[in-house]
Amino acid sequence: MYRFLLTPRWLGWFALAVVLALACAALGMWQLDRRNQAVAEVQKVNNNYGAEPLSFEQARPHFKDFDPAMEWTPVTLQGTYDSEHQRVVRNRPLNGRPGYEVLVPLRLEGGSAVVVNRGWLPIGNDRSGYPDVVPQPAEGPVEVTVRLKPAEPELERGAPKGQLASINLEAFTAILDYPVYTDAYGLMASEDPAAARTPFSPGRPDIDTGPHLSYSMQWFAFGALMFVGYGYAARQQARLEAPGLTDTPARTRRKPTAEDEEDALLDAQGYH
Repeated sequence: MYRFLLTPRWLGWFALAVVLALACAALGMWQLDRRNQAVAEVQKVNNNYGAEPLSFEQARPHFKDFDPAMEWTPVTLQGTYDSEHQRVVRNRPLNGRPGYEVLVPLRLEGGSAVVVNRGWLPIGNDRSGYPDVVPQPAEGPVEVTVRLKPAEPELERGAPKGQLASINLEAFTAILDYPVYTDAYGLMASEDPAAARTPFSPGRPDIDTGPHLSYSMQWFAFGALMFVGYGYAARQQARLEAPGLTDTPARTRRKPTAEDEEDALLDAQGYH
């Protein structure tokens, strides 16, 4: 009854169903992997963001060789801002608004420096490509609590004088005459004494796992439907070839053509 499944045409349709099902399964696994990454990111924020701050001595290795598991961990630093070498990073959106982020080296007691991201500024109205005002940090010794963030790669695009295209900390080594930790920077949480004006703090990141789980289930369902459609088409073809299913005598019943077989398979998969 189902001998037609061994014909080249039906074997070809089966191979196509297998390939499409495998592609759907691969896409489903990709979405699951993305969900796992999102879950890990949420757990990292929940574990690290509100943790007890580390001292600089405890956190020093992570500024030299950043551990992704330590991202968002608070660290307390003591030093003096080098406001002369303050820079802004362009193209830094926040909540859908374009703007900048403000970086300044914090010189520590030993003579080295940690780069501190003091927060976000909106685009300016007075001069194109620059914020209207860049608040200056406090003068003299300060105690700053920051959260660990990894340095960013260099981008293949330029920036106006006094600005950076990304938080690529190696760029600071070209403008400073003292050593800078270049594998991580600190996103400012608080400072004492506080400056008269400060950039806007982005606050706790709003992270969720997204719709990746539902997307993965949809892809797996699409893969299964390939075989359901193939089986339905095969069943329809078998009914056409089986004797006694219609009022037309067997001797006058027309044998299905290749086009009939193809149409039956397409009908089963919803293309007609």
